Amino acid sequence: METVAKPTTHFVPAKGLAGLKQNWQSDLLSGFLVSLIALPLSLGIASASNFPPIMGVLTAIVGGLIVAFFAGSEPTIKGPAAGLIVIVAGCVEELGRGNVDLGWKLALGVIMAAGLLQVLFGVLKVAKLADFFPLSAVHGMLAAIGIIIMSKQLHLAVGAHPSDLKGKEPLELIAMVPHSLMNMEWHIAVIGVVSLVILFGWPMIKSASVKRIPPALVVLVVAISLGLYFHLSDVKQYGDIKPLVNPGEFKLSMNVDFGAWMDGGLLPIALKYLAMFALIGSLESLLTGKAIDLLDPYKRKSNLSKDLTAVGIGNMTASLLGGLPMISEVARSSANLSNGGKTRWANFFHGAFLLIFVVALVPLIKLVPVAALAAILISVGFRLAAPKEFRHMYQIGPEQLIVFVVTIIATLATDLLIGIAVGIVAEFIIQVVLGLPLKYLFKPEMTLKSTGTHHTLTINGAAVFTNYLSIKKQLDTIPQEEGQHVTVDLHNARYVDHTVMENLHNYERDFKLAGGDFHVINLDEHKPMSTHPLAARRKLQNA
Repeated sequence: METVAKPTTHFVPAKGLAGLKQNWQSDLLSGFLVSLIALPLSLGIASASNFPPIMGVLTAIVGGLIVAFFAGSEPTIKGPAAGLIVIVAGCVEELGRGNVDLGWKLALGVIMAAGLLQVLFGVLKVAKLADFFPLSAVHGMLAAIGIIIMSKQLHLAVGAHPSDLKGKEPLELIAMVPHSLMNMEWHIAVIGVVSLVILFGWPMIKSASVKRIPPALVVLVVAISLGLYFHLSDVKQYGDIKPLVNPGEFKLSMNVDFGAWMDGGLLPIALKYLAMFALIGSLESLLTGKAIDLLDPYKRKSNLSKDLTAVGIGNMTASLLGGLPMISEVARSSANLSNGGKTRWANFFHGAFLLIFVVALVPLIKLVPVAALAAILISVGFRLAAPKEFRHMYQIGPEQLIVFVVTIIATLATDLLIGIAVGIVAEFIIQVVLGLPLKYLFKPEMTLKSTGTHHTLTINGAAVFTNYLSIKKQLDTIPQEEGQHVTVDLHNARYVDHTVMENLHNYERDFKLAGGDFHVINLDEHKPMSTHPLAARRKLQNA
């Protein structure tokens, strides 16, 4: 296990109104900078989701102005997520049966039900169930989402006719790329290509002050200028392509329609997407909460159950007004920390600035080229499915790469729920082949012995993702405070998977930050699947 330095006494920002008084300047500045990132992303995510683009901004506003007061995490930013584009767009298409406006309103009814379910998840404290999913399958699902996003947005970035893309599955859209490139509308393609050059070239700039400017904001400025130069508003020149964004009307009125729950033909579709919204949305939000806790310079630990309840409240509110589902969004949350955001007030200010933008800048938003938003989403999709993700999985272990790739292929060929289920099954099959005893699949054989502040958890048989919740339950009985000493003995565990190694590493970090000790011992006789410190391990037969 990697070592974590013992913490020194450090400043922790105050909460509530005291936190506002103490940190309002840094939170205000961070909220403003994050809102500049959130504005184009929210427009693009909503547009790609078959929602009126302005409703993506409404979701971010709700996430800031309302959810900030209920959240269980101080630094996370709530808003629409690229990871849910595939689900939202599919829900609108299937429920609307070709009528996008009807599909949008029916999808809102499903999103509201999913929000209620998330509130119940939080109240019942089921956030810990996120630990059940093998990490390689989760990353595979996210990479597949990235590929699906790029498979459609690539066509829009070069001016392909939207009707050519309608009803096409991801693999069909990928196969259509050469056709779209050969039949591009060059004015639109120039904007798309220039936008992509800015987005992918911006990280290479060495000037720290320039790099603080959100590249998506630069894309909007350049793209609007090019759009005016190319006269994209000329309906006769571009015909049915519609190269400019139609943001829709920003007004606080009820748009939700619960008709899908009353229609026997639509009910199975509504139930399918209810499961997707509740499962995938909750999982993404919880994973973001964990990731941001690791980045938080003040080492605060989020109350993930409370945060999930807050996200559910936000989804119910946003859907009532016509908005997209939201999560704790990782890119905007990490940007918040990078820009000096210290408390939940940064999230609140980010929502307030977005409200000002949509009230004052709607005429300007109408000048945004669709190709620019498509380029922004391509960059988001690429980050989810970048080659480094494949390399990282291979470095952890070849078996993790197999699960990762299998999950991607299954998701592209079917849908997200089936894809992650196939990934879980693939992980299970690999573990059985590598020596996992079936009797320990869901319940490990373990004992916890405590003598004062010294605790030893001995795990026999196996420590894998399917039985990790039992291991976690035992570890959570030990207080994470100064002076506590924890030892996890894996001598008799025939197989320890990467998910458990990763989670034990996080426990080590948390205990040491609290002033205690946490050690994993007796892995010398286990063969790691790679040189990665958190690789899966199996015990040699003769050991």
